Parts: sequence; structure tokens; C-alpha cells
Amino acid sequence: MKQFLTVIVVLTFSLSSCTTNPITGRKQLTLVSEQTLQQEAVNQYRSFLSENKVVSASTNKDAEMVKRVGTRIARAITDYYSSKGLANVLEGYNWEFNLVQSPEVNAWCMPGGKVVVYTGLLGVTKNEAALAVVLGHEITHAVAGHGQERISQAMAAQGLELVGNVFTSNNQKANQIFNAVYAPSAQIGVLLPNSRKQEYEADHYGLLFSAMAGYNPNEAIPFWERMAALKQGKEGLEILSTHPLDEKRIQALKGYIAEALQYYKPIKQ
Repeated sequence: MKQFLTVIVVLTFSLSSCTTNPITGRKQLTLVSEQTLQQEAVNQYRSFLSENKVVSASTNKDAEMVKRVGTRIARAITDYYSSKGLANVLEGYNWEFNLVQSPEVNAWCMPGGKVVVYTGLLGVTKNEAALAVVLGHEITHAVAGHGQERISQAMAAQGLELVGNVFTSNNQKANQIFNAVYAPSAQIGVLLPNSRKQEYEADHYGLLFSAMAGYNPNEAIPFWERMAALKQGKEGLEILSTHPLDEKRIQALKGYIAEALQYYKPIKQ
């Protein structure tokens, strides 16, 4: 009876912890607070910067560009959320933008607005507007609570594994089979598709935010075409990937451009 009640508590807690994102309108599992994530992000960010070569924005034009583009997008997002009466969603955000010396073609944003761009990415973005597309995408992951959602999904997955073990606790072989099947089925059936859903959201709203900041959303297509060429057809199966295939991503982005252009006002030089 005690084990059964434990199962009910786990399931009820998970179901009751779903919230509706005020911008995307999608329901998300939130088992961990944004404040907790932001506190951990600050520690991780400081540690990362201390262990890597940060390019100074005061002496390097690329680093200055990263900070300039990021700041414009952060300002546009802040204004947009405020206009929707959602300024509280960005509570605790203390934006930082750093360029780090690395050949890796990547960028990321932690909860609380802690952003890193790798120098290797700039060889593919080639211009400010394409960089803005990437930064808009990565920042959207943070402000849309995607990190919070993924951690919550992982927590829920562990809880559901416990549930399975409760029901098969008297059968060791059944436990082994359940655990062997559960891990890959959870990854392919739940966590990764949700992650790809997050990627499309980040593409969509990131494009809107970069347009609000004054960057031409049409630059998204040639940028992702360059990314696709860089991979040279080495993408894996989509079902095993956290990201959409480039062809599908580009097609989706083409559908977002008309909406993004409604927000686009070129930066006055």
C-alpha cells in the first residue's frame, strides 16, 4: 500500500507541475525553479570563463560585435516581454556576452542570460545579422525555459523509472528488462522529440527577437545553408538527434520569415 501511494504521489506531482509558457503557449514540465537554475548558472559560467580563453571586447572587434549584437537582442526581448506584461519572467536576468577562443562552431545561453560564443562560429555566421540569428536562438532557449523543462523531464524520467521498479519489485528479471527498455525508449520517444520541439521554438522566436533588434531575418536561410554544407551530409538519423535535420529546419525558418519581417526595422547606422 505504501509503494502504491508513492507511485500516486510521483505521478500527481509531475502532472501538477506543468505550466503554460506565456510566450509560446506550450505546456511545460517545471519541477525545478528558475531561480535555482540561475544560481547554478552563475557558478558554472564563472567556472567556464576561468578555464577558457575569453577574448576581450575592449581590444577585439569580434568580441565587441558579440557583445553589441547580444545586448541589442537582450534589450529587444526585455522590451517585448514588458509590453506583454511579462517583465517578471526575466526577473534575475543579468546579461553577459563573451567570446571564447575555440574552433568549435557553437554558442549557448544559460538561464539568467549568461551567453558564450565560440570564435569558430564566426567563420560560419560571417556577418552581424547571421550572428543575431544564432544569439536569438540560444537566448530563446533560456527565456522560454527550455533548460528548466529538460531538467524537469530528466527528473520525471527518473521518477517514472522508480514507478516501474515498484511494480516489478518482486521480479529481478522483469526489473532488468524494464530498465533496459525504458532508457532508450524514453530518450527516443520523449526526451529527444521534446528537445527537437524546443529547437523549432528557439528558431521561431529567436528569429522574431533578432528582427526586433534590427537584424534582417532573411539572413537565417543562407546561414543554415552554410551550416548544412559544413556538415557535408554527415547528419545522423533525426529520431536519434536532439536537433531537426537541416533541410527541415530551413523549411520551417522560411515559414517564420514573413512574421519576423513584421517586427524588422533596420538599425540606423
